Amino acid sequence: MTRTASATLSVGNVTSDATTPRRLKLYDFLFSSAEAAPADGNSLWQIQRCTTAGTATTVTPQAIDPADSAALFDAAQAHTVDPTLTANAILFSQGLNQRASFRWVAQPGGELVVPATASNGLAVRTPTAALVQCSATLYVEEQ
Repeated sequence: MTRTASATLSVGNVTSDATTPRRLKLYDFLFSSAEAAPADGNSLWQIQRCTTAGTATTVTPQAIDPADSAALFDAAQAHTVDPTLTANAILFSQGLNQRASFRWVAQPGGELVVPATASNGLAVRTPTAALVQCSATLYVEEQ
């Protein structure tokens, strides 16, 4: 997922499909600056529950194992309208320097879980730096 300088705060999101909802588990993610040369500034990164995907460019999830079937969940990036966020449901919040990348890996059983409810998901956001160029890579297990 990548966001170029824009007025929205969302970098991207993953949501359960509206017609075939499945449970999702986010178990690994990476945050970094985008391809442009990063400035020496700080930004806050958050992962927050959402109940819609917002308006964005669709991203096709890639299977780690080529023998797996295509994912049923939806992924998006480059939002023009932010997802609908769930109040008081920030699951991850960390300030990071724009020049440094960051990786988080869940302990077994400590994954961030999305229920098998239509259009529920996780939004990746930088709420203090709307105009920063950044990217995120998410690893999600679909059940």
